[in-house]
Amino acid sequence: AVAMKDLEIRGAGNLLGGEQSGHIASVGFDLYVRLVGEAVADFKGEGTVEEAHDVRVDLPVDAHLPHDYIPGERLRLEAYRKIAGVASLAEAALVREELTDRYGPLPDPVIALLDVAGFRAAVREYGVSEVSLQGKSVRISPVTLAESQQLRLSRLYPGSLYKSSVRTLSVPRPAAGSGGQGGGQGGGRSTPVRIAAEPMRDQELLRWVGDLLAGILTPIAAAG
Repeated sequence: AVAMKDLEIRGAGNLLGGEQSGHIASVGFDLYVRLVGEAVADFKGEGTVEEAHDVRVDLPVDAHLPHDYIPGERLRLEAYRKIAGVASLAEAALVREELTDRYGPLPDPVIALLDVAGFRAAVREYGVSEVSLQGKSVRISPVTLAESQQLRLSRLYPGSLYKSSVRTLSVPRPAAGSGGQGGGQGGGRSTPVRIAAEPMRDQELLRWVGDLLAGILTPIAAAG
């Protein structure tokens, strides 16, 4: 198990304070919550925590549990662990309800944290195991696109690059407030993706990626 000292060495010294969002951005959400889960296990003497999540999300989202929302160190660790264990949108809703009941209305960073957890669960439905930034693009893998899906992708998301040999899709990250593309899931019109000094981030970026997946890919259950 990873102790709190190890977390500090790895750059998460303010894990339980008000600087978590920066550390999440630097190490990635999945590594971050895994370290938290291991720290909880270390606190409780439970030993190594089994790896339960197979989706890596590394996107710029200001998401954390503020110290003044959950002041107790152990309580914050437990809350992080519950959020890290979310495996479906329904579970995300239950954790949201529990936190609201125990600590009051959710502040924006906590809402964002739960949105990331729900996003990971939704992404899993498409068989995707990684959504991350790569330069000015969002990288999604693994994906397998039929010819019709590739045509739709190029029409709705100009500048996208699909590499069938490695089952990887790279889509230009749009500017904040641009909407990303104008056609929607069922539209016939598209607006070119704009790359600007203020790129899309936070929940807007999560929604954009979610819309992209819903508009281009087919959920595993539906495909089967």
